[in-house]
Amino acid sequence: MLSTRRSRATRAALATAALLAAAFATAGAQAQEVTLKVHHFWNPAAMPPTRILQPWCDKIAAESNNRMKCQIFPTMQLGGTPAQLIDQAKDGVVDIAFTLPGYTAGRFPVMEVFELPFMTSSAEAAAKAAWDYYGKYGQKEFASVKPLMFSVHDEGYLHTRDKQVKTLADLKGLKLRAPTRMTNKLLASLGATPVAMPLPAVPEAVSKGVIDGFLLPWEVIPSVKLQEMVKFHTETDQAHNAMYSALFILAMNPAKYASLPADLKAVIDRNSGAGLSASAGKIWDESQAVGRKPAVDRGNTFYTLPAAETEQWVKASAPLYDEWVAQMDKAGLPGKQMLQDARDLLAKYKK
Repeated sequence: MLSTRRSRATRAALATAALLAAAFATAGAQAQEVTLKVHHFWNPAAMPPTRILQPWCDKIAAESNNRMKCQIFPTMQLGGTPAQLIDQAKDGVVDIAFTLPGYTAGRFPVMEVFELPFMTSSAEAAAKAAWDYYGKYGQKEFASVKPLMFSVHDEGYLHTRDKQVKTLADLKGLKLRAPTRMTNKLLASLGATPVAMPLPAVPEAVSKGVIDGFLLPWEVIPSVKLQEMVKFHTETDQAHNAMYSALFILAMNPAKYASLPADLKAVIDRNSGAGLSASAGKIWDESQAVGRKPAVDRGNTFYTLPAAETEQWVKASAPLYDEWVAQMDKAGLPGKQMLQDARDLLAKYKK
Protein backbone atom coordinates (compact mmCIF):
# COMPACT_ATOMS: atom_id res chain seq x y z
CA MET A 1 0.00 0.00 0.00
CA LEU A 2 2.83 2.34 0.98
CA SER A 3 4.65 1.46 -2.25
CA THR A 4 1.55 2.32 -4.29
CA ARG A 5 1.23 5.70 -2.57
CA ARG A 6 4.91 6.43 -3.21
CA SER A 7 4.49 5.44 -6.85
CA ARG A 8 1.52 7.78 -7.21
CA ALA A 9 3.44 10.58 -5.55
CA THR A 10 6.39 10.00 -7.87
CA ARG A 11 4.14 10.09 -10.92
CA ALA A 12 2.48 13.27 -9.68
CA ALA A 13 5.85 14.89 -9.08
CA LEU A 14 7.04 13.92 -12.54
CA ALA A 15 3.86 15.26 -14.11
CA THR A 16 4.24 18.52 -12.22
CA ALA A 17 7.86 18.78 -13.32
CA ALA A 18 6.86 18.15 -16.92
CA LEU A 19 4.19 20.85 -16.74
CA LEU A 20 6.67 23.28 -15.25
CA ALA A 21 9.23 22.46 -17.95
CA ALA A 22 6.62 23.02 -20.64
CA ALA A 23 5.60 26.30 -19.05
CA PHE A 24 9.22 27.47 -18.88
CA ALA A 25 9.75 26.40 -22.49
CA THR A 26 6.65 28.31 -23.58
CA ALA A 27 7.73 31.37 -21.64
CA GLY A 28 11.18 31.09 -23.17
CA ALA A 29 9.70 30.88 -26.65
CA GLN A 30 7.47 33.87 -25.99
CA ALA A 31 10.44 35.83 -24.70
CA GLN A 32 12.54 34.95 -27.73
CA GLU A 33 14.09 37.94 -29.47
CA VAL A 34 14.51 37.81 -33.23
CA THR A 35 16.49 40.01 -35.57
CA LEU A 36 15.45 39.67 -39.21
CA LYS A 37 18.21 40.23 -41.73
CA VAL A 38 16.63 42.21 -44.62
CA HIS A 39 18.45 42.82 -47.90
CA HIS A 40 17.61 45.04 -50.90
CA PHE A 41 19.26 46.86 -53.82
CA TRP A 42 18.04 50.45 -53.37
CA ASN A 43 20.07 53.17 -51.75
CA PRO A 44 18.83 53.92 -48.21
CA ALA A 45 17.09 57.17 -49.20
CA ALA A 46 14.98 55.66 -51.98
CA MET A 47 11.20 55.62 -51.64
CA PRO A 48 10.53 51.85 -51.28
CA PRO A 49 12.91 51.26 -48.35
CA THR A 50 11.94 54.50 -46.57
CA ARG A 51 8.17 54.53 -47.11
CA ILE A 52 7.33 50.81 -47.45
CA LEU A 53 10.02 48.67 -45.82
CA GLN A 54 11.02 50.78 -42.79
CA PRO A 55 7.42 51.44 -41.65
CA TRP A 56 6.73 47.72 -41.94
CA CYS A 57 9.78 46.95 -39.80
CA ASP A 58 8.70 49.60 -37.28
CA LYS A 59 5.24 48.06 -37.09
CA ILE A 60 6.35 44.48 -36.45
CA ALA A 61 8.77 45.78 -33.81
CA ALA A 62 6.01 47.70 -32.05
CA GLU A 63 3.51 44.83 -32.19
CA SER A 64 6.09 42.38 -30.83
CA ASN A 65 7.15 44.71 -28.01
CA ASN A 66 10.52 45.00 -29.74
CA ARG A 67 11.11 41.26 -29.62
CA MET A 68 11.26 41.12 -33.43
CA LYS A 69 13.28 43.71 -35.30
CA CYS A 70 14.75 44.25 -38.74
CA GLN A 71 18.40 44.75 -39.54
CA ILE A 72 18.26 46.33 -43.00
CA PHE A 73 21.12 46.07 -45.48
CA PRO A 74 20.63 48.43 -48.48
CA THR A 75 22.53 48.66 -51.78
CA MET A 76 23.44 44.95 -51.80
CA GLN A 77 25.68 45.38 -48.76
CA LEU A 78 25.64 41.65 -48.04
CA GLY A 79 27.02 40.87 -51.49
CA GLY A 80 25.65 39.33 -54.62
CA THR A 81 23.63 40.98 -57.35
CA PRO A 82 19.99 42.14 -57.38
CA ALA A 83 19.14 39.07 -59.45
CA GLN A 84 20.41 36.85 -56.61
CA LEU A 85 18.22 38.41 -53.90
CA ILE A 86 15.36 35.95 -54.32
CA ASP A 87 17.75 33.02 -53.87
CA GLN A 88 19.33 34.67 -50.84
CA ALA A 89 15.88 34.56 -49.23
CA LYS A 90 15.26 31.01 -50.46
CA ASP A 91 18.59 29.71 -49.17
CA GLY A 92 18.52 31.54 -45.83
CA VAL A 93 21.47 33.80 -46.61
CA VAL A 94 19.05 36.54 -45.57
CA ASP A 95 15.73 36.31 -43.75
CA ILE A 96 13.85 38.72 -46.03
CA ALA A 97 14.58 40.13 -49.49
CA PHE A 98 12.83 43.06 -51.19
CA THR A 99 13.28 42.68 -54.93
CA LEU A 100 11.79 42.09 -58.36
CA PRO A 101 11.12 38.46 -59.35
CA GLY A 102 11.61 39.66 -62.93
CA TYR A 103 15.32 40.24 -62.31
CA THR A 104 15.63 36.46 -62.79
CA ALA A 105 14.42 36.28 -66.38
CA GLY A 106 11.82 33.62 -67.11
CA ARG A 107 11.89 32.02 -63.67
CA PHE A 108 8.51 33.31 -62.47
CA PRO A 109 6.42 33.48 -65.66
CA VAL A 110 3.00 33.12 -64.02
CA MET A 111 3.18 36.42 -62.18
CA GLU A 112 4.69 38.11 -65.25
CA VAL A 113 1.15 38.73 -66.43
CA PHE A 114 1.25 42.02 -64.50
CA GLU A 115 4.33 43.08 -66.45
CA LEU A 116 2.67 42.76 -69.84
CA PRO A 117 2.69 46.09 -71.71
CA PHE A 118 -0.19 48.53 -71.26
CA MET A 119 -1.72 46.25 -68.63
CA THR A 120 -2.04 48.46 -65.56
CA SER A 121 -2.88 52.04 -64.69
CA SER A 122 -2.94 52.01 -60.88
CA ALA A 123 -0.27 50.56 -58.63
CA GLU A 124 -2.75 50.08 -55.79
CA ALA A 125 -5.26 48.23 -57.97
CA ALA A 126 -2.50 46.13 -59.52
CA ALA A 127 -1.05 45.26 -56.11
CA LYS A 128 -4.44 44.06 -54.86
CA ALA A 129 -4.96 42.11 -58.07
CA ALA A 130 -1.48 40.57 -57.90
CA TRP A 131 -2.00 39.25 -54.36
CA ASP A 132 -5.32 37.64 -55.28
CA TYR A 133 -3.82 36.24 -58.47
CA TYR A 134 -0.88 34.79 -56.54
CA GLY A 135 -3.33 32.98 -54.29
CA LYS A 136 -5.03 31.38 -57.28
CA TYR A 137 -2.14 30.72 -59.66
CA GLY A 138 1.25 31.66 -58.20
CA GLN A 139 1.75 29.63 -55.02
CA LYS A 140 3.58 26.77 -56.72
CA GLU A 141 5.84 29.22 -58.54
CA PHE A 142 6.89 30.84 -55.25
CA ALA A 143 6.93 27.71 -53.08
CA SER A 144 10.62 28.18 -52.24
CA VAL A 145 9.96 31.44 -50.36
CA LYS A 146 7.19 32.87 -48.20
CA PRO A 147 5.78 35.92 -50.01
CA LEU A 148 4.81 38.68 -47.61
CA MET A 149 3.77 41.13 -50.33
CA PHE A 150 3.38 41.55 -54.05
CA SER A 151 3.16 45.05 -55.48
CA VAL A 152 3.90 47.06 -58.60
CA HIS A 153 5.38 50.51 -58.99
CA ASP A 154 3.72 53.67 -60.30
CA GLU A 155 3.31 54.03 -64.06
CA GLY A 156 6.46 53.36 -66.05
CA TYR A 157 7.64 55.77 -68.74
CA LEU A 158 10.46 56.27 -71.22
CA HIS A 159 13.34 58.64 -70.42
CA THR A 160 16.02 59.52 -73.00
CA ARG A 161 19.30 61.38 -72.93
CA ASP A 162 19.67 63.12 -76.30
CA LYS A 163 16.53 62.46 -78.34
CA GLN A 164 12.86 63.08 -77.66
CA VAL A 165 10.76 60.04 -78.53
CA LYS A 166 7.37 60.93 -80.03
CA THR A 167 6.68 58.05 -82.41
CA LEU A 168 7.52 54.40 -82.94
CA ALA A 169 9.97 55.45 -85.64
CA ASP A 170 11.92 57.48 -83.08
CA LEU A 171 12.71 54.30 -81.14
CA LYS A 172 14.66 52.69 -83.98
CA GLY A 173 18.31 52.29 -83.12
CA LEU A 174 17.99 53.46 -79.52
CA LYS A 175 19.63 51.32 -76.85
CA LEU A 176 17.23 51.39 -73.92
CA ARG A 177 17.43 49.82 -70.48
CA ALA A 178 14.64 47.60 -69.23
CA PRO A 179 14.37 45.90 -65.82
CA THR A 180 12.71 42.59 -66.67
CA ARG A 181 12.29 40.01 -69.41
CA MET A 182 8.84 41.32 -70.31
CA THR A 183 9.98 44.93 -70.59
CA ASN A 184 12.88 43.83 -72.75
CA LYS A 185 10.36 42.11 -75.01
CA LEU A 186 8.27 45.29 -75.04
CA LEU A 187 11.19 47.43 -76.23
CA ALA A 188 12.11 44.90 -78.90
CA SER A 189 8.51 44.82 -80.16
CA LEU A 190 8.59 48.62 -80.46
CA GLY A 191 11.79 48.57 -82.52
CA ALA A 192 14.32 49.63 -79.88
CA THR A 193 17.38 47.67 -78.78
CA PRO A 194 16.71 46.44 -75.24
CA VAL A 195 19.51 46.30 -72.69
CA ALA A 196 18.70 44.36 -69.52
CA MET A 197 20.17 45.73 -66.30
CA PRO A 198 19.11 46.27 -62.69
CA LEU A 199 18.60 49.77 -61.34
CA PRO A 200 22.02 50.25 -59.66
CA ALA A 201 23.79 49.92 -63.02
CA VAL A 202 21.67 52.50 -64.85
CA PRO A 203 23.32 55.82 -63.86
CA GLU A 204 26.78 54.78 -65.04
CA ALA A 205 25.39 53.25 -68.24
CA VAL A 206 23.57 56.50 -69.09
CA SER A 207 26.48 58.77 -68.21
CA LYS A 208 28.90 56.75 -70.34
CA GLY A 209 26.50 56.51 -73.28
CA VAL A 210 26.22 52.73 -73.04
CA ILE A 211 22.46 53.25 -73.23
CA ASP A 212 20.42 56.09 -74.76
CA GLY A 213 17.72 55.96 -72.14
CA PHE A 214 15.65 53.73 -69.92
CA LEU A 215 12.23 52.62 -68.79
CA LEU A 216 11.52 53.64 -65.20
CA PRO A 217 8.72 54.92 -62.98
CA TRP A 218 9.07 58.42 -61.60
CA GLU A 219 9.41 57.48 -57.94
CA VAL A 220 12.87 55.97 -58.22
CA ILE A 221 14.51 58.51 -60.53
CA PRO A 222 15.51 61.18 -57.95
CA SER A 223 17.09 58.57 -55.65
CA VAL A 224 19.78 57.93 -58.27
CA LYS A 225 19.69 61.47 -59.78
CA LEU A 226 18.75 60.19 -63.22
CA GLN A 227 16.75 63.34 -63.94
CA GLU A 228 20.16 65.05 -64.22
CA MET A 229 21.42 62.58 -66.83
CA VAL A 230 18.56 62.78 -69.33
CA LYS A 231 16.71 65.67 -70.98
CA PHE A 232 13.59 64.05 -72.38
CA HIS A 233 10.63 62.14 -70.98
CA THR A 234 7.89 60.36 -72.93
CA GLU A 235 4.71 59.61 -71.00
CA THR A 236 1.38 57.99 -71.81
CA ASP A 237 -1.83 59.87 -71.14
CA GLN A 238 -3.21 59.40 -67.61
CA ALA A 239 -6.45 58.13 -69.14
CA HIS A 240 -4.55 55.25 -70.76
CA ASN A 241 -2.91 52.22 -69.21
CA ALA A 242 0.78 52.60 -68.40
CA MET A 243 3.51 51.67 -70.84
CA TYR A 244 4.74 49.07 -68.40
CA SER A 245 4.95 48.07 -64.76
CA ALA A 246 7.22 45.74 -62.82
CA LEU A 247 6.27 43.35 -60.04
CA PHE A 248 7.95 43.50 -56.62
CA ILE A 249 8.03 40.92 -53.85
CA LEU A 250 8.87 41.03 -50.17
CA ALA A 251 10.01 37.43 -49.72
CA MET A 252 10.81 35.66 -46.45
CA ASN A 253 12.86 32.53 -45.88
CA PRO A 254 10.29 29.80 -45.04
CA ALA A 255 12.52 28.12 -42.45
CA LYS A 256 13.01 31.40 -40.63
CA TYR A 257 9.27 31.94 -40.50
CA ALA A 258 8.72 28.37 -39.29
CA SER A 259 11.25 28.88 -36.50
CA LEU A 260 9.33 31.79 -35.00
CA PRO A 261 7.16 31.27 -31.91
CA ALA A 262 3.44 31.40 -32.58
CA ASP A 263 2.94 34.95 -31.33
CA LEU A 264 5.68 36.33 -33.61
CA LYS A 265 4.32 34.38 -36.56
CA ALA A 266 0.99 36.07 -35.83
CA VAL A 267 2.67 39.49 -35.99
CA ILE A 268 4.11 38.65 -39.43
CA ASP A 269 0.76 37.28 -40.59
CA ARG A 270 -1.19 40.36 -39.48
CA ASN A 271 1.19 42.64 -41.32
CA SER A 272 1.59 40.81 -44.62
CA GLY A 273 -0.52 39.69 -47.52
CA ALA A 274 -3.35 41.63 -49.14
CA GLY A 275 -3.20 44.58 -46.76
CA LEU A 276 0.53 45.17 -47.08
CA SER A 277 0.35 44.74 -50.87
CA ALA A 278 -2.44 47.31 -51.22
CA SER A 279 -0.69 49.76 -48.90
CA ALA A 280 2.55 49.50 -50.89
CA GLY A 281 0.70 50.05 -54.16
CA LYS A 282 -1.01 53.14 -52.79
CA ILE A 283 2.33 54.55 -51.62
CA TRP A 284 3.78 53.95 -55.09
CA ASP A 285 0.86 55.80 -56.68
CA GLU A 286 1.32 58.72 -54.32
CA SER A 287 5.05 58.86 -55.04
CA GLN A 288 4.67 59.67 -58.73
CA ALA A 289 4.22 63.44 -58.52
CA VAL A 290 7.02 63.75 -55.95
CA GLY A 291 9.40 61.76 -58.16
CA ARG A 292 8.51 63.77 -61.26
CA LYS A 293 9.02 67.21 -59.71
CA PRO A 294 12.87 67.27 -59.81
CA ALA A 295 12.80 66.71 -63.58
CA VAL A 296 10.24 69.50 -63.94
CA ASP A 297 12.33 71.83 -61.77
CA ARG A 298 15.41 71.08 -63.86
CA GLY A 299 13.60 72.18 -67.01
CA ASN A 300 13.58 68.82 -68.75
CA THR A 301 11.30 68.32 -71.76
CA PHE A 302 8.10 66.29 -71.44
CA TYR A 303 5.97 64.74 -74.16
CA THR A 304 2.65 62.92 -73.77
CA LEU A 305 1.88 60.37 -76.47
CA PRO A 306 -1.40 61.19 -78.25
CA ALA A 307 -4.09 58.52 -78.10
CA ALA A 308 -3.64 57.54 -81.76
CA GLU A 309 0.12 57.09 -81.36
CA THR A 310 -0.33 55.16 -78.11
CA GLU A 311 -2.62 52.75 -79.95
CA GLN A 312 0.19 52.11 -82.43
CA TRP A 313 2.47 51.15 -79.56
CA VAL A 314 -0.24 48.94 -78.07
CA LYS A 315 -0.76 47.22 -81.41
CA ALA A 316 2.97 46.65 -81.92
CA SER A 317 3.35 45.01 -78.51
CA ALA A 318 0.09 43.00 -78.61
CA PRO A 319 1.79 39.73 -79.72
CA LEU A 320 3.42 39.56 -76.29
CA TYR A 321 0.02 38.69 -74.83
CA ASP A 322 -0.38 35.73 -77.21
CA GLU A 323 3.17 34.66 -76.48
CA TRP A 324 2.56 34.68 -72.72
CA VAL A 325 -0.70 32.73 -73.09
CA ALA A 326 1.06 30.15 -75.26
CA GLN A 327 3.82 29.80 -72.65
CA MET A 328 1.24 29.13 -69.93
CA ASP A 329 -0.59 26.63 -72.15
CA LYS A 330 2.68 24.82 -72.82
CA ALA A 331 3.20 24.52 -69.06
CA GLY A 332 -0.22 22.87 -68.74
CA LEU A 333 -1.91 25.97 -67.38
CA PRO A 334 -5.06 27.72 -68.68
CA GLY A 335 -3.26 30.69 -70.23
CA LYS A 336 -6.24 32.46 -71.75
CA GLN A 337 -8.26 32.15 -68.55
CA MET A 338 -5.31 33.36 -66.46
CA LEU A 339 -4.93 36.47 -68.60
CA GLN A 340 -8.65 37.17 -68.36
CA ASP A 341 -8.60 36.65 -64.59
CA ALA A 342 -5.74 39.16 -64.26
CA ARG A 343 -7.67 41.70 -66.33
CA ASP A 344 -10.84 41.10 -64.33
CA LEU A 345 -9.00 41.59 -61.04
CA LEU A 346 -7.43 44.81 -62.28
CA ALA A 347 -10.86 46.10 -63.34
CA LYS A 348 -12.40 45.02 -60.04
CA TYR A 349 -9.88 46.90 -57.92
CA LYS A 350 -9.72 49.99 -60.10
CA LYS A 351 -13.37 50.81 -59.34
